[in-house]
Amino acid sequence: MKISDMYEFEALTDNQKRARDAWDEGSNLVLSGSAGTGKTYLGMYFALEALFSKNNYIDKVIIVRSIVPTREIGYLPGTKEEKESPYTLPYADICNEIIDTRDVYSKLVLQGKAEFLSTSFIRGTTFDNCVVLIDEMQNLNFHELDSVITRVGENCKLIFCGDYYQSDFEKDRDKNGLIKFLNILDQTTYFETIEFTWKDIVRSDLVREYIMTKEMLK
Repeated sequence: MKISDMYEFEALTDNQKRARDAWDEGSNLVLSGSAGTGKTYLGMYFALEALFSKNNYIDKVIIVRSIVPTREIGYLPGTKEEKESPYTLPYADICNEIIDTRDVYSKLVLQGKAEFLSTSFIRGTTFDNCVVLIDEMQNLNFHELDSVITRVGENCKLIFCGDYYQSDFEKDRDKNGLIKFLNILDQTTYFETIEFTWKDIVRSDLVREYIMTKEMLK
């Protein structure tokens, strides 16, 4: 697969264009905000584009997320891959939207160019020469977020995606870990934060109206 196999990127909102521009300028990204705004799609597109670009140091895309609601999955039956399979389906679907080839994600995994990691198995890992997409970041506590970012080695770019208001955490201490983490990133020079709102929702008119109404009635 090569970059010419990818459908051409077209920003659908001003914030999607901001994300595109920030990525092209070399920033790591925090894509935060409303559901249905294309955050994960953007993250996967940018990651695959970097992977397929010629003369690029990126040789792998790594997707990191917490396995919710179980979090620790070691006691569940099946292999690690079987346990994680339900959580990799969205990324397989997005890959098929981005590239006009069947079973893109599976092929990349077999070629060693894509990998899914849950936070349960991240200790001892070092990320080199890769794009790391940390998805559903609202379901990672501060310790997990801290563990991910301190795995970064050479030639690595990061994209965090998520929405604080969709957190599956019940305790405020866990929810507020994301805010603490993002406040740290805001003080660095390495990250650009794009905050998506209901105006950026591209999934459907129904989702846009629902989230807009929900925010108005808070």
